[in-house]
Amino acid sequence: MNMQTPGLVPAADFQLKPTRETYDRFQQAYEHFNKALFDNALPNALITLQRRKGSFGYFAGDKFSNQDGKPADEIALNPLAFGDRPVVDILATLVHEMVHLWQHHFGSPGRGRYHNREWAEKMKTLGLQPTDSGAEGGKETGESVAHMIVAGGPFEAAAKKLIAKEFTIAWKETAIRPSFQPEGGGEAPPPEKSGKRLRYCCPDCDLKAWAKHDAKLVCGDHMVAMVPKD
Repeated sequence: MNMQTPGLVPAADFQLKPTRETYDRFQQAYEHFNKALFDNALPNALITLQRRKGSFGYFAGDKFSNQDGKPADEIALNPLAFGDRPVVDILATLVHEMVHLWQHHFGSPGRGRYHNREWAEKMKTLGLQPTDSGAEGGKETGESVAHMIVAGGPFEAAAKKLIAKEFTIAWKETAIRPSFQPEGGGEAPPPEKSGKRLRYCCPDCDLKAWAKHDAKLVCGDHMVAMVPKD
């Protein structure tokens, strides 16, 4: 009879390398899209996993530096959003943040959280349609802008090539995950219906906005759902 001694890890488990299997794949995806969509023009970023409530991911320019003082940007992805989303949608979030990185180095980013016309046009050239509502017909610029994948566009084609190479997200959260919108941000708890306008606030910063009771607002800086406040 084969009995496992309590507290001992099975020998086979020592062969697992979750850190390498996670971050090597994201580096692979970054390099793939950098070549396919950005002509290899982007510097490498430090890709991190960050749990931010309702957020799919975010970009922060020059967030890190090494011992020689050389800077690196951060692209953060939320592992809480991995389990319930197709791989192509997770990759779309990565490329969304890569567009922010592109604009940080080669363009003129909007002030603060504003997604400007330059950002929107770059997204569209890559086959990601900006939308502030997460649906067709939404505004392409503003404080809170998500995206939709354009069928047959450059991003979708590049993503299919990567996935065809058996690319996958190797490790995912096992805990129960919160609800997320299909694209671009977390879904806020539904407020009580009334004829009054409500104040919405970003849980990660001081951004505030007034809108109708059933509005779905997203903070464009953190890509997190704004929640209604009394």
